[in-house]
Amino acid sequence: MLTANKKRISSPTQRQYREILNMEESIINPADSLQIVEFPHDGVKAYYITAQASEENMHEVFDNVAAEMASRDAKIAFQYLFGGRQFYPKAVSAIKKLDWPMTLLHGDACSGSTITGTQFIALTGAELNPVMDGDRKVGNWYDTEDARYCLLGDIRADDLSLGREAQAQVVFEKMEDLLKQADMEFTDIARTWIYLNNLLEWYDEFNVVRTKFFREHGTFDKMVPASTGIGAGTAAGEEMVCALLAVKPKHDGVKVFAVPSPLQCAAIDYKSSFARAVEIDQPGSRLLTISGTASIEPGGATVHIDDTEKQIKLTMEVVHAILKSRDMDWENTSRAIAYFKNFDEAHLLEEYCVKNNMPELPVAISHADVCRHDLLFEIELDAVKAN
Repeated sequence: MLTANKKRISSPTQRQYREILNMEESIINPADSLQIVEFPHDGVKAYYITAQASEENMHEVFDNVAAEMASRDAKIAFQYLFGGRQFYPKAVSAIKKLDWPMTLLHGDACSGSTITGTQFIALTGAELNPVMDGDRKVGNWYDTEDARYCLLGDIRADDLSLGREAQAQVVFEKMEDLLKQADMEFTDIARTWIYLNNLLEWYDEFNVVRTKFFREHGTFDKMVPASTGIGAGTAAGEEMVCALLAVKPKHDGVKVFAVPSPLQCAAIDYKSSFARAVEIDQPGSRLLTISGTASIEPGGATVHIDDTEKQIKLTMEVVHAILKSRDMDWENTSRAIAYFKNFDEAHLLEEYCVKNNMPELPVAISHADVCRHDLLFEIELDAVKAN
């Protein structure tokens, strides 16, 4: 019988977590920084790895992740790295064979002088088929008996002289073209991650481009994907970089559907084209991917202006309500990313978790702008559960 086990490898203690948030990396043992969650589904096992890293221990952290996955006969398929652009060459050199897309996120709101963490997704039990953007590998697709899956990252325009909206259009077109290599369509996308350089300057214009593309490609007729939209520059300063998860069921026993938020209105009500969450329900297991969520009240307005602590509280209540609506809870979390506009306030999330007796979450911390100038915190979260 399939299970959704959560296995941690020497997870950080609360004291270490505080030190991580305070960027006191020098006293953190990289072997203590890995959090690994296993998720078996249909003969395939996915591993979600969250690691705290710094410039000083980056090589050792990456080596530990590679060794841990090799011991499980798992292949890394995807990576996020949170830190300044200057760390990208070092990160690439720290990985002996970079055979997966590395999406580097440098928050608009931060100096980029530190690395705050990294996340990986690895798989075993399936043949990974590469998806190529020219000579650059941007992801893989794989089959199970029930569905075809495709996970892509670091999707960006080739011509950086293009304007912002033109780059956004090119990236959406490229997403569609890349999926054709897996015999999939744009409407098979269940989840997107969208990172916009200087997001606060053009988020409305981006939404016009996205909504128009969705309308022209039948997205609104099928299902609007879950999404995260964050203000983050990337390695070469592209205006927009994307990642995506697409699922193509092979029979009616696999269902991919949008999940509403019990405590918020639909995002499309305020002209932002994404679902609050999407569930992938397959024989024996479920994956719930929750979009980037922030302190927004049912009518769509930002609440708790200038109060990060209260914004965290409301945001976590909204996420928890989505989890509970699908018969899940915090312990089902497989990965999460918390985005802070002011990195000095990142400790407030840990304090909230401790105060509310929550299990330790596999969460990476990112310093970035959220999609409104008055939003100070956002979190995305994936959860898994056996049926």
